[in-house]
Amino acid sequence: MIAQSACRPLILGITGASGLIYAVRALKFLLQANYTVELVASKAVSIVWQAEQGVKMPTEPGQQAQFWRQQAGMETAGKLICHPWSDVGATIASGSYRTLGMLVLPCSMSTVGKLAAGLSSDLLERAADVQLKEGRKLVLVPRETPFSLIHLRNLTTLAEAGARIVPAIPAWYHNPQTIEDLVDFVVARALDQLEIDCVPLDRWQGH
Repeated sequence: MIAQSACRPLILGITGASGLIYAVRALKFLLQANYTVELVASKAVSIVWQAEQGVKMPTEPGQQAQFWRQQAGMETAGKLICHPWSDVGATIASGSYRTLGMLVLPCSMSTVGKLAAGLSSDLLERAADVQLKEGRKLVLVPRETPFSLIHLRNLTTLAEAGARIVPAIPAWYHNPQTIEDLVDFVVARALDQLEIDCVPLDRWQGH
């Protein structure tokens, strides 16, 4: 496991798809490894938090950063910057702002559809579009089932444009014992696409 402080930030986009535990676990491991994370949560995320956890997510950036740190259990490690979903003038909206890339998890089919069509109606979508146009790494973790033909075509369009698609599908060869074990496998495989190895994982060693 490699724990290092990255000079460039990683953008973490969180949409209104079910499964916010994926984002929380990813944030935990990234901050624990002293990465700088620029986080943008879509407008729908607060609704999902309320539905899944009965918790209200604050909208003010400073309070939101504290909220995400509390959820991840990382009060001080790493660096976390939260951006309002509507702030399309933020640093991460520009291609001149250099990053390690962007991870969107969980990624809703609405977000997939907009990105495939080249639409940027909020900061999350704009930041993702910037990664594609700049040839940087964009990793999407769709959390939907089943996929419709429209979903599949949109995902194919994004894959052809350079995005990496990592469906939220866990494995069992690492002998998971908890829900977190299953979640962490998906998080680790998503971060692998960004060449980030900060999640403890029993990787396949062969027979």
